[in-house]
Amino acid sequence: MIILKLIGFVILFFLFYSVIPTVLIRSFEIGITKRLKEENTIALTFDDGPEPPYTIEILNILKKYQVKATFFVVGEKVIRNPEIIKRMHLEGHTIGIHHFNHVSSWFLSPFGLQKQLEQTKKAISECINENVIYYRPPWGHFNLFTLLISRKYQVVTWSDILGDWKTSVSKNLLLDKLRLTKKDGSIIVLHDSGETFGADHDAPKYMIKNLEKYIQECQQKGIQFVALHDYEIYKNGRRNLPSHNKAK
Repeated sequence: MIILKLIGFVILFFLFYSVIPTVLIRSFEIGITKRLKEENTIALTFDDGPEPPYTIEILNILKKYQVKATFFVVGEKVIRNPEIIKRMHLEGHTIGIHHFNHVSSWFLSPFGLQKQLEQTKKAISECINENVIYYRPPWGHFNLFTLLISRKYQVVTWSDILGDWKTSVSKNLLLDKLRLTKKDGSIIVLHDSGETFGADHDAPKYMIKNLEKYIQECQQKGIQFVALHDYEIYKNGRRNLPSHNKAK
């Protein structure tokens, strides 16, 4: 009987510490950004990298079509691949935090979460010599203390998550899913790593092929792609959105 009560207590604690805060924050958009307020505009975001060769291939495509994007990076991978982070920065992309290890906030104490943020911020800042202001928790998982601990960051989730971490989706369904996303302020999340728990190793390879097709189609329709920091500067009235993203 005591064991059953203990199990019940653990389940209730987990629900109130992790699952319920996630549901409330994401459902009511409490303290987060999940869509831009701009017509004919899309924010492409990439999680779980940097991971060669996939992140490099994505950067090559973005450069080819003069598209800016946002990368939420894993701190331990930043340390292993500093040159990729430096390239992201030099080519005008936004870089944000995606924890030092790809671990869910559901299983982190407040101290553990703070450490994940601080270590990743330090790793990024040492590469680009700039402050880091964007944060996306892995899997979009929040806990009871996430918004308090991450209060100095802008927390960004997504309007569209398409399942591209699975090869079957990335290869056969992704392009159609991308075409169905709304073009007025969508924040699309894709993944430049096949090493994350639950992901297929070669899924990013097919994602990248369909990404290029999608960018081509959008540019032919005059749709603008923005990095998050460019959008924030524009929104605050300091200048217009960049004049790149033109069809070749």
